[in-house]
Amino acid sequence: MIAKLTGVLDSIGDDNAVVDVAGVGYLVFCSARTLRAFGRTGEPVSLSIETHVREDHIHLYGFADDAERDWFRLLTTVQGVGAKVALAILSTLAPDELANAMMAEDKAALTRAPGVGPRLAVRLLAELREKASELSVVRHVDFGGTSAVDGAGAVSDAVSALVNLGYGRSAAFGAVSQAAQALGEDTSVEVLVKAGLQELSA
Repeated sequence: MIAKLTGVLDSIGDDNAVVDVAGVGYLVFCSARTLRAFGRTGEPVSLSIETHVREDHIHLYGFADDAERDWFRLLTTVQGVGAKVALAILSTLAPDELANAMMAEDKAALTRAPGVGPRLAVRLLAELREKASELSVVRHVDFGGTSAVDGAGAVSDAVSALVNLGYGRSAAFGAVSQAAQALGEDTSVEVLVKAGLQELSA
């Protein structure tokens, strides 16, 4: 099984790249985020790889970092999410944005990805919210033993307030989580909302 490729970028397609490793060109399917991270052809690249072996093919999926690869693995455990849909999700949402969407139960953020309708978004949230908390990309905020991802009162209320002001749930959750982490467990809803607004406008 191939777990990593380091070589020279030979070419870039719409959803793939060819990496030349010692004269052998490997076709690697990638998210748009990973493709944007590449430099020019002829420059060195290094990718984390997930190898899928089927009866009729061997496909390589490449990622700019381990966080994106871990999310790919997690997403493809959900019924109805194949490699193509998983890459579409990761092309739409970066790993930290995807984590926030899961923790904030932001169905709208997930449905922005091609191939993800409301029903699949609900299934993703139901099956992955708990698993997502185990990934290192999820930021935990401790409030007396309860993390912000579990819906601590002040954080939850501050997120709701920002959503009512028109901000997306995932963005609001991320901003409030960062504010709560910086300001501490006794921070009031009002202060969290204000700090969240500053974070969102930064």
